[in-house]
Amino acid sequence: MPQLSSDHNNTKKTHATAADIAACRELLRCGSRSFYAASFLLPARFRDPAIALYAFCRIADDAIDCVGDDPVLQAEALEMLNDRLDRLYAGRPIDDPIDRALADVVRDFAIPKRLLEALFEGFEWDAEGRRYEDLSGVYDYSARVAGTVGAMMAALMGARSEEMVARACDLGVAMQITNICRDVGEDARNGRIYLPLSWVREAGVDPDEWLKNPVFNEAIASVVRRLLQTADELYQRSDAGIAGLPLGCRAGINAARYLYAEIGRQVERQGLDSISQRAVVPAPRKLQLLAPILGRAVMSARPVEAPALEETRFLVEAVVAETPQRTPAGVGERVIWVLELFQQLEERERALGVR
Repeated sequence: MPQLSSDHNNTKKTHATAADIAACRELLRCGSRSFYAASFLLPARFRDPAIALYAFCRIADDAIDCVGDDPVLQAEALEMLNDRLDRLYAGRPIDDPIDRALADVVRDFAIPKRLLEALFEGFEWDAEGRRYEDLSGVYDYSARVAGTVGAMMAALMGARSEEMVARACDLGVAMQITNICRDVGEDARNGRIYLPLSWVREAGVDPDEWLKNPVFNEAIASVVRRLLQTADELYQRSDAGIAGLPLGCRAGINAARYLYAEIGRQVERQGLDSISQRAVVPAPRKLQLLAPILGRAVMSARPVEAPALEETRFLVEAVVAETPQRTPAGVGERVIWVLELFQQLEERERALGVR
């Protein structure tokens, strides 16, 4: 895997083998097909590290989900996850391919431990069945379960300035809010509600009474519409961050941004009814969007004069504080970078059938 600095890290043990990376890929190929497919739009040097990060996030989520609603088992699962995190950050991962792969990634790319700890906090809040009174509460939750992933990907790609990490967190929060709007009915049937409770009451609905019989109505539709508008504002803020990524990284992240935003558009096409049906973007629509998405990936966006959301500021600060000091690239490094760029262009030409 890539190293942040040549001399210092070359003396450190590499934990993961090719078989370990293959195990991470297989986990996502079977269980997270959308991310697995999107990963092929990332440059090769970031693809496997991103897969290792996402694989660990996936097994951590599954570890909490599989114990059900038993608070004792949930506490035990969280303790186990934190122990695994402690060990891999100490360079002593457990005998598991995903932990070995992540141990290399967090070291080589200086991924702050606070990001993964915050992700676990989000899992804990889910296990507790927390509800959120206002939009700030929804932001707090979304920062943990999705803003963390945005911050980790920004750190992975070297986009570690305060502005860039803030925009990455905006994207993660926007995507989570889209999830919330898509899953209103499914969550309600499981006794959960992630909509801001004050918004629901303002629309004239008692959240507890509605959960007893979660049916679609115009009041709930107005809350979903309002929340989708909030997500759209954050997607627009994130565009400046995507435009600032290394050129080879933009297509994959841009695809995730626009395809997720399209879920919101599908909810709107369904009359904002995500209670009686779940919004799914049809495959032909995804293909229709692909060319414009890839075209936007090479375009620049205007800088966004907006600070980080208060609820994601701790993530931004964690990444900035642990940004490694790098020496300027020498001629050899620049030549390697140019060769990698030509390789990426050739791969894309072959994929498009260009001769």
